[in-house]
Amino acid sequence: MSRPYVLASCAVSLDGYLDDAGPERLILSNDADLNRVNAERAGVDAILVGAETVRRDDPRLLVRDPARLRPVEPIKVCLTTSGDLDPAARFFTDGDVPKIVYCPSDRADALIAALPATVVGLGPAPLDLTAVLDDLGARGVRRLLVEGGGWVLTQFLVADLADELHLAIAPVIVADERAPRFSRPGPTSAKPGGRLRLAEVRQLGDVVLLRYLPAR
Repeated sequence: MSRPYVLASCAVSLDGYLDDAGPERLILSNDADLNRVNAERAGVDAILVGAETVRRDDPRLLVRDPARLRPVEPIKVCLTTSGDLDPAARFFTDGDVPKIVYCPSDRADALIAALPATVVGLGPAPLDLTAVLDDLGARGVRRLLVEGGGWVLTQFLVADLADELHLAIAPVIVADERAPRFSRPGPTSAKPGGRLRLAEVRQLGDVVLLRYLPAR
């Protein structure tokens, strides 16, 4: 058994925000970058987000380009500590693909009864991301795309569990402390993450993609 290759990916404003504080989602990517993200989705076995992203953005997490569809679309994966997930969210209702929810063990029984998904309890909170990756690897996931939100991305990077980071920077200033940021500390952020190595800079219209690899 081996852990999946982990690709962390997000779009941020010039001042490091994932979104603004308004009720509607702020689209930071342009068409060229969205096409790139769609290509990345088509090349992975699973796409992972946190429960806050499911609640805030209601993402479908599907490959949108019919030309890139494979016989089996990527598995949808969600991490939750509280268990606060709506079974009517598009994460659960859109797409005939497996859905997996990882949660603390004491939340598992309630979520098994409430959600149309495979629910896996993994010990106490906060979730152990290495255990999540080990379980996904055992399920045949070889390449994993982590799309957010800020807390989830930060934990993968700080724990040195991301094999690659794609950071798309949009020419937008949010400047609102109520808005969600890309870098967000959490209970497992015990130390600063290691320095990353810049592997590629790519211009996509008015968006710049920075591709980083771990120094290791």
